[in-house]
This record gives sequence, structure tokens and C-alpha cells, in this order.
Amino acid sequence: MTPRAGAYQCIGCGACCAAFRVSFYWAECAALDAVLINQLTPTMACMAGTNQASPHCAALQGTVGLDAQCSVYALRPSPCRQVQPGDERCLKARAKYGLP
Repeated sequence: MTPRAGAYQCIGCGACCAAFRVSFYWAECAALDAVLINQLTPTMACMAGTNQASPHCAALQGTVGLDAQCSVYALRPSPCRQVQPGDERCLKARAKYGLP
């Protein structure tokens, strides 16, 4: 039996923010502080901390699975907005951290 998407809460989790590279078109980052962005190519950027073997977004505060929160939630780029509670990427990230 697959759990319902509504059974998962993003607030406090943060697993996806510490599991994947968050890359996006550079223009999306205009409102973000430059220390939160790494330029990948002339047209692509990523959230600082996510372009490494063990990704952990620089905007993520707190502890994954306990009290994690995004410090730029209202300004987060499109890849962050695309992950939905209980979707395949969410479940993969949660499994990496041993979260149900």
C-alpha cells in the first residue's frame, strides 16, 4: 500500500533539500543572495551546496527530518517548487535519511 501524498509534510522535513542538485536557469536567481548561488554554465546556476556528492542546500536551516526549513522559501527556484509531498523524488530523499 502506497501512503497518500497528504501524509507527508515538507515543514520540518528538508530531505529533498539535502538529497539533490537544485539547478535552474540563471535568471531565476535574481532575487536570491549571491552566496546562495553557484554558476554552472553561462545560462545555468544551482543552489550553493547542492552540486556535490552529498548535497545540502545552503538555504536549508535546521536538521533534516526534525526542524528543517528553507530560508528563502518564498523565492525558491522552480526545481524546489516541482517536488511535491509524497512524489517519487520526495520518497527517494526521505529514504536516504531513513524517514518514513
